[in-house]
Amino acid sequence: MATLRNLKIKTSTCKRIVKELHSYEKEVEREAAKTADMKANAADPFDIKQQENVLAESRMMIPDCHKRLEAALTDLKGFLDWIIREILKKFRGKLRVQLRLFRRI
Repeated sequence: MATLRNLKIKTSTCKRIVKELHSYEKEVEREAAKTADMKANAADPFDIKQQENVLAESRMMIPDCHKRLEAALTDLKGFLDWIIREILKKFRGKLRVQLRLFRRI
């Protein structure tokens, strides 16, 4: 059961990071549109600068999300590889027993 629990945790982590990534991408689009709108409407230069800082912070989160997603996917892939190896070990053991029984017949 711990294996299934770990698989669910690792899978949920990947899903959560993908959602975060999409959220940050949408946020960058919104903030970029807001910045462009402020520039077009000749807003106060201080407000434009603050908005550009907000946009820059949002843009910085996307590469971070990519790195975390790559790490989570690598972790999930390693765990799946381990599960497959364990299943194959059990399967090989049963197959050997069956082959021995078959040879005796």
